[in-house]
Amino acid sequence: MTTLAPPPAPARQDGTRHRAAPPDDGGLSSRARRLFTGAPEDPRWARPTLWAILVLATALYAWNLSSITGNTFYDAAVYSGTKSWKAFFFGALDAGSFITVDKPPFALWVMGLSARAFGYGTWQLTLPMVAVGTGSVALLYRLVKRDFGAVAGTISALALTLTPITVAITRDTNPDPILVFLMLLGAAALLTSVRTGRLMPLVWSGVAIGFAFNTKMMQAYVVLPAFFLVYLWAANASLGKRIRNLAVGTVALIVSSAWWMVVVDLIPASSRPYIGGSTDNTVWDLVIGYNGFGRIFGASSSVGSQGNGASFGGEAGLYRMFNDTMGGQISWLIPFAAIALVASLVLRGRAPRTDARRAALMLWGGWFVLHYLTFALAEGTFHPYYVTAMAPGIAALAGAGGVMLCNAFRNGSAVKWGWVLPGAVAASSVWAVVLLQRVSGSGTLYTVAEVVAGVAGAASVIGLLVGRFTKRQRLMGVAALAAVVALLAGPAAYSASSATSSTNGTNPTAGPSTGGMGGMGGGGGQRPSGAGGGTGTNSVEAPSGSGDGQETGQPPSNSGGSTAESGTAESGTAESGTAESGTTESGTAGSDTAGGRTGGGMGGGTEVSSAMITYLKTNQDGATWLVAVATDQTASSIILESGEPVISMGGWSGSDNAMTLAKLKSLVKAGKLHHIVVSDSGQGSSNSEISTWVKANGTAVSDYSGLYRLDASDVG
Repeated sequence: MTTLAPPPAPARQDGTRHRAAPPDDGGLSSRARRLFTGAPEDPRWARPTLWAILVLATALYAWNLSSITGNTFYDAAVYSGTKSWKAFFFGALDAGSFITVDKPPFALWVMGLSARAFGYGTWQLTLPMVAVGTGSVALLYRLVKRDFGAVAGTISALALTLTPITVAITRDTNPDPILVFLMLLGAAALLTSVRTGRLMPLVWSGVAIGFAFNTKMMQAYVVLPAFFLVYLWAANASLGKRIRNLAVGTVALIVSSAWWMVVVDLIPASSRPYIGGSTDNTVWDLVIGYNGFGRIFGASSSVGSQGNGASFGGEAGLYRMFNDTMGGQISWLIPFAAIALVASLVLRGRAPRTDARRAALMLWGGWFVLHYLTFALAEGTFHPYYVTAMAPGIAALAGAGGVMLCNAFRNGSAVKWGWVLPGAVAASSVWAVVLLQRVSGSGTLYTVAEVVAGVAGAASVIGLLVGRFTKRQRLMGVAALAAVVALLAGPAAYSASSATSSTNGTNPTAGPSTGGMGGMGGGGGQRPSGAGGGTGTNSVEAPSGSGDGQETGQPPSNSGGSTAESGTAESGTAESGTAESGTTESGTAGSDTAGGRTGGGMGGGTEVSSAMITYLKTNQDGATWLVAVATDQTASSIILESGEPVISMGGWSGSDNAMTLAKLKSLVKAGKLHHIVVSDSGQGSSNSEISTWVKANGTAVSDYSGLYRLDASDVG
């Protein structure tokens, strides 16, 4: 009798089998079922495993959100943007829009819209970061799975989830998670355009990278050489059409990158904030100098870009990603990924020009190599968390390359391919043990991870070789699973530690301290005032020689219900002279001692107590700004504690020319500013003229050292 039973599901290229397709009527129930169970052609385990990975990612990124301090520099700018749409648009540090932060504002806009929608506080600022972090994992899974199958996509997603520095930076308010997500959107659109030859996906790829540029400027462009090469080589179109489409896509990239910069630079300087980090008050200077070539070459016309931040990730050089500071953050899978990249390209060597797999390998390989060289050789300001942008390339190569190596190991020549996969697993397993040896004694978690990495790595290599030469497929499968465990045990330990411990808000790193800047417990940021009803733990300290320095518990008048603070603010006060605290994106350490500077003549290094803030609010007398201080880190702490606009006269390092004597006089005469903090020494200021004039014409407030009162009558 003839039956209607379906034929056996065909085998997939990654070794799994399709499951039988359930009935699909195209309705809502079918779409919901596909959302949770995956497409009919996917293996049955694939979608539930993906959901488990996404839950894990969300848990790591969002665990104990209320303990996340964030970066006070950006937190204050977000808070100011919730009080003023002008400050929101320009990315100003203060609601009075005196000076901007030294980055474009897209990440601030994302966090600011969350804060405007849900109220200002810790979880409101970190919620978008958790969302884009988890979204990046899902997007990478989709991209790798499309070309290399569910196994490769799953490994890539898990590897990205457990990248230690990615966990650390996603639990923060620096802009890097948003940058990575936008770059992945650009990669997704590019690969679609390569596969189909259509123009519009390429245009959208340019738009995504343009928005990434408006998140972190030139860092977004690191992947562009790979994007251009992949499209020009592999797109499914004639050479003429490829060149024409690239030209159109480049126009979209330029427009989406430059529109904010052009608008801001066309607005008269008197009608907008000073561009923080620039030397000539233009965004263009910020792009090519401080946030551009200054980061690579360590010297430019821009302030603070002479390489004095290089030590945060160790000395520049090809070994930087493997040193004591960086190794545990990003390097776990680099040996495996590098071997997999070369071998996979060899395996696809005779494929047609438009081969989608080779195009994807070129993209992810270029992503990895370009970021590696940029970060390893950069002689300017460099922080460990920058390398989270490299993580998708490494994770994609681990997944895609790993599956290709496994297939070649099983089916290829034993002489030619019988050693590559075991060699790659052995290289990364040994390196994992070395990394974990560096932190031996830091806790049981790392000891267990070291044992797991060593034992599982050895078992994997032996199992692969025995299985290959005895033709035991099941043994090879178990050995491949052991390889995944060996390669991810170390990153998992670092990631779990990062998720359950506080990190330096301005320079976050994962895992135990290995002598670099950052690490756990560093606390580089202050909890945003008004965060979810919690109680803050930081405050700015009393100035040297001031009264009793007692805290008043005064909450910010405009920012919600958290009380202020009982300890010291790490941003620009107690730690301001150390390499660890004054180290946001902006580059240099705090204004007291970084780079050989002494206390700034405009208040650099002068600390401000909560008692002083109470005095300033009581005697603000209708002024727009509560007080003027030397640097961004001091200003941001006061903004978050007081809820009032505060002028940073010298930007992050105290060296910006944002304040001139003429501008100060006009603000005082107009009643927009009454108080200014200057140092007693009068040395080290980028504008000692201001310090001299304030001391000569202002009235010293005797209870608070360095604080002066100025009124319109004091302006000659």
